[in-house]
Amino acid sequence: MPHSTPLHSHTNLLLTLSLLTTLTLSTSHYNPPPSTTATTWDTARATYYATIDPRDTVGGACGYGDLDRAGYGKATAGLSPTLFEKGQACGACFEIRCVDDLRNCIPGTTMIVAATNYCAPNFGFGADEGGKCNPPNKHFVLPIQAFEKIALWKASNMAVQFRRIKCRKEGGIRFAIDGSGVFMSVLISNVAGAGDVVGVKIKGSLTGWLPMSRSWGQNWILNADLKKQPLSFEVTTSDGATVMSYNVAPKNWVFGQTFEGKQIE
Repeated sequence: MPHSTPLHSHTNLLLTLSLLTTLTLSTSHYNPPPSTTATTWDTARATYYATIDPRDTVGGACGYGDLDRAGYGKATAGLSPTLFEKGQACGACFEIRCVDDLRNCIPGTTMIVAATNYCAPNFGFGADEGGKCNPPNKHFVLPIQAFEKIALWKASNMAVQFRRIKCRKEGGIRFAIDGSGVFMSVLISNVAGAGDVVGVKIKGSLTGWLPMSRSWGQNWILNADLKKQPLSFEVTTSDGATVMSYNVAPKNWVFGQTFEGKQIE
């Protein structure tokens, strides 16, 4: 089968955990997707941060690195621990709308963001005081560009409603391969459907399917020597959807390359 060519070079594994955090920003009126693509509305709160430095678009607790290059742009969110689920939620997409603030909400609008980062708790304050991301709070930290799609900036810490929706992506799932020797790390990104990956397997031309383990975020690791073998991947998302991409990386792949496979329909 034909394989794809590298997309970009070395993926830095030592990423910062800055409070920024997929997809192009979008607003819409309340036209809910079909029931098979969205969960029911839940309540949370949201704050924003202002990006004043280009480095603010690089990093994050999911490991995606440069969010613009990775295809997430400014439509991203950092999640409180209750929503982040120890990195399980990385890549999940949410529709958010402003509620209960007639002065600051922009009526009839929603926005769609993807989880790319983590909002750390601050146990020096109570969950109803300065510890906005403390459990059991459900909280989103948004770039101001996203926040202002649904509310005026002065709303600050505002009440919102949110629901999980299916992610829509251009192109296929991306596999950024890194490591050294027999240690392999693969960053999985640009995943459609549920968006959040719960299982990854890798296969060389001389091996069977080998399960990988989550290291952090959407970085998956394995100790195996698969050099000089074309690589295939199996990706499973939280809704049980599984897609296999055969011979994604050619026989002459090297660490630091990114390849593109099939996409979840």
